[in-house]
Amino acid sequence: MGRLGPWTPTTVEERLDRMESLAEIRQLPYRYALALDSRDMDAVADLFVPDVRVGRDETGRAALRRWYTEAMRASRTTIHQVTNHIVDFDDADRARGVVYCRDQLERPSTGQWEVGELQYWDDYLRVDGEWCFRRRKFHRWYLADALSRPAHGTGVNDGSDPLGARQLPESFPTWAPYWESADSRRTHA
Repeated sequence: MGRLGPWTPTTVEERLDRMESLAEIRQLPYRYALALDSRDMDAVADLFVPDVRVGRDETGRAALRRWYTEAMRASRTTIHQVTNHIVDFDDADRARGVVYCRDQLERPSTGQWEVGELQYWDDYLRVDGEWCFRRRKFHRWYLADALSRPAHGTGVNDGSDPLGARQLPESFPTWAPYWESADSRRTHA
């Protein structure tokens, strides 16, 4: 597998298309952050495939728009700062990515700010010539009061964040095997 995923373009046109696709895909998380922070739920929904799955029972951009409209009311103000973005192409029209993000949330009831670190694990799909999110999985290291030092897992799935998150770094498939191998070396030393 190459540094841009398992798909390797073979022609000049395919290579150019992959470069343009990479630029378009990298815009998705930035546009998502801007749309969330400006509360432009139409723009958020338009970044996803038309038949996006919303929860267990709904699909489509209208359902996604309703879900985000409600979920974003848990925070008065948000600031999403997108940083690292890794993209792997599965073929010319499908890709996956990992996006790092630092977020800040102002709680409407108290006016207090929380700060967190998170990742999105994305699937991208080209639909009618446009790259879209097919799915975003939400993972979080922590979400803590801006004036406190966060401990491992602070604020993850405690009800303060409308998005259910998987705990990082334990969600990485390589995390447990890495530490298990270190433990076994210590045991056999």
